[in-house]
Formats: sequence, C-alpha cells, structure tokens
Amino acid sequence: MSEPINPILTGHRTLVVGIANEHSIAYGCAKAFRTAGAELAVTWLNDKARAYVEPLAQELGAAITAPLDVALPGQLEAVFDLIRERWGGLDSLVHSIAFAPREDLQGGLLDCSAEGFAKAMDVSCHSFVRMAKLAAPLMKDGGTMFAMSYYGASRVVPNYNVMGPVKAALEAACRYLAYELGTAGIRVHAISPGPLQTRAAAGLKDFELMLNEAAQKSPLGELVDIMDVGFACAYLASGFARRITGGTIYVDGGANVVA
Repeated sequence: MSEPINPILTGHRTLVVGIANEHSIAYGCAKAFRTAGAELAVTWLNDKARAYVEPLAQELGAAITAPLDVALPGQLEAVFDLIRERWGGLDSLVHSIAFAPREDLQGGLLDCSAEGFAKAMDVSCHSFVRMAKLAAPLMKDGGTMFAMSYYGASRVVPNYNVMGPVKAALEAACRYLAYELGTAGIRVHAISPGPLQTRAAAGLKDFELMLNEAAQKSPLGELVDIMDVGFACAYLASGFARRITGGTIYVDGGANVVA
C-alpha cells in the first residue's frame, strides 16, 4: 500500500486464528487490523507452528498469544477465557482455518471417507460456530466475525473436492449466525478471496493452474494478495460498514463475475 492507512480501529480488539506463516491469509488480516490501529490476539496451532507464528505476533505487537487446535478439547475455551481475563471484551474475530485429511482432499468427493468428511466439516466449519458462541458474550457493544471461504463453495472448482461442500456449509453458517446474532449488533461475513499462494493451498492438485486462470479471468487482470483480504476485513469491521452483514464478500479482483 502506498497510501497511509487511517487508524480507524484504534482501541478495537481482534482475535485472529489461522496464522501459519507470513504468507497466510490470517497474517494479512492481522497486519491490516494492526495497521488500522487494532489490538491483536493471535493463536498458533501447535509447538511446531509456534516457531513461525510467535515472531510474527511479536512483530505486530500482539497483546495476547496462545496455542489453539480446535480439535483438542478445552483449547478453544481456554483462548476465550484468556481474552475475557486480559481484555474483558472482544470486537472482532477472524476464523481462517481449514483442514481435510490429505487422502480425502486429493481424491474426488465420491471417494471421501465419512471420517474425512466429518473431520473437514468439524475443523473448517463447525469450529467457527463454536467460536461464535464463545465470542458473542464478549461482544457487549456489538462486533464482527469473519470466516474464510472460496469460490468453490458455490461453483465446481476442479480438484477442490470435499472442501467445496464444506465451504458451502461455512457460508450458510455465516448467514444463519448473522441472523441469530444481528439483534446483538454482531455482524457476520464470509470472505471469499481469489486463489492465493498459501501453505494450505499447497494441498490442492494443479493449484498453479488455478492461479494462472484466476489472473486471466479477473477484470483487474491480476491476483489478489493477503493484504487485500486483510484490508477488506478491516473495513468491514469498522463503523463504515455498520449495515453490512450475512453476505459472502468476494476479494478476487472481480473474477467471480466472469463466466
């Protein structure tokens, strides 16, 4: 970004879940929120990930850091207990995690096991619902929740396989949570970035081809980056977007509108 960003989120408290390294969408979100003046809480998946994530959290001046594997009982609750203890409240939540067993992800949907489907759905979708339930009581003056989706939720993307139905469920969950939480002043967004070169994307077959096609298809003629996604979320968390909720927001240079 060549222009300075107005710190419109000064005093805003944001939890960012899903940073794996400096290429993660979640890192772009954390950096954008921090640039806009927000305070940060940042999590890492496990001890191996901590070595990569903790230096990034320190660089961003994160006030709260903690481990979080949503598949481990009690860890999610511990993170929100820590936020309640340190901050007493929360203004926004960024959920940027997804997982499917490699053998279930790389095979077609017909070959996806019941166990693999359930695991993908739990980590990639239902964990957002669980986070929303824990976060909502901390958003006493309203707030904003974000979950990361992809175009494959609404259209067939070759090789996206089981993650297509899972992301479709995640987008539906965002709509229903927006409905249920709206009276509390809490807004919920599904964010659908264009293809990005992240560690998570490395598990998709022929991903380089998807990147090239996205750049050619985009009306802007170029790929988006993690900061594009982050600043879109920062805007949506601000008062400038106070009447926007429940939709899927595409951050893809317009590629989703081109047949």
